[in-house]
Amino acid sequence: MDIDEIVLNELLGLLSENKVALFEEIASHRTNFIHVVVENLYQAHNASAVLRTCDCYGINKMHVVENINKYRVNRDIALGAGKWVETETHTKGEQPTLECIKTLKNRGYKIVATTPHTDEYNIYNVPLDEPLAVFFGTELEGLSEEALCEADYKVSIPMYGFTESFNISVSAAILLSHIRKRLENSNKEWKLSSEEQTRLKIQWCKESLKKGEQIENEIRRRIIGKEL
Repeated sequence: MDIDEIVLNELLGLLSENKVALFEEIASHRTNFIHVVVENLYQAHNASAVLRTCDCYGINKMHVVENINKYRVNRDIALGAGKWVETETHTKGEQPTLECIKTLKNRGYKIVATTPHTDEYNIYNVPLDEPLAVFFGTELEGLSEEALCEADYKVSIPMYGFTESFNISVSAAILLSHIRKRLENSNKEWKLSSEEQTRLKIQWCKESLKKGEQIENEIRRRIIGKEL
């Protein structure tokens, strides 16, 4: 048993049996194969709804690109999802979108730009050969030209009415639902590894415990001291 596993076992011992069982169940369904990226959202309720959607579909991480508007969470809509979904904010450089794309490509992700103005791919046939970072823009303006130009795949969601686009959280839910179902029916290794699940559950324990980070540090110091 490595140090992280020992730390996790001690942290879990401080939680209720129901919470421990919940962590075990939910972590087993989490994925890093898909990351969600929101670009320049200015309405807190939209940003919060996407965060909540990520949690509901087992997405472990959401990226936030702040070109102009600052990302804000509406707690009433997010319903605590911020505790369970990791967020990474991209604000550096003159073009944060390009910095975010560069970062994700270096991590092995293909860039997916969601747009109604494409016949290239849709939610049923976008390739799942490699991990995907799915970009969503604002309802009125959509994604930036930088995101669209740098995308590996442009993907649309089929629509059959007069309205040109879905609400962003609805778009995220539809796309994630279909891609997750396709992954579940595939032979790909798309869920978190046991080591990744251990690290994730440690983070969740810290979020659930008062002074959780301090407790974790004390446990690690004690373990290291014993090993020495």
